[in-house]
Amino acid sequence: MKLLIDSNALIWAVSRPAELTSAARQALQDPDNDRFVSIAAMWELAIKISVGKLSLPDSVPAALAIVGAEPLPIIPQHIVRVQGLPLHHRDPFDRMMIAQAIEDGLTIVTRDRHFRAYGVPVLPA
Repeated sequence: MKLLIDSNALIWAVSRPAELTSAARQALQDPDNDRFVSIAAMWELAIKISVGKLSLPDSVPAALAIVGAEPLPIIPQHIVRVQGLPLHHRDPFDRMMIAQAIEDGLTIVTRDRHFRAYGVPVLPA
């Protein structure tokens, strides 16, 4: 399975893994699964850290290393997909992750209920 880890799931995986669902923990630990974190999620986390709304034990790139994830770049096809998404959700970072999941065939690990409205596969975090 190809997993796209939402920012909330990444925070829990690094700081409080017991708060993840058992299915999410198993999926994130399964070496057969590919794990990605969107550049959009990394950007969102960096902003929250810089304004004091969040702290992580290490840097955002270090958090990816802890969960064995690769950064998922934003490419023009993702941007085109965002343009065509309905406005079920207005968070620009989440909308980008939804577009990436649709374009790249990824399952999003998240607790955000809005993602399901787009028909994207979701693994509850």
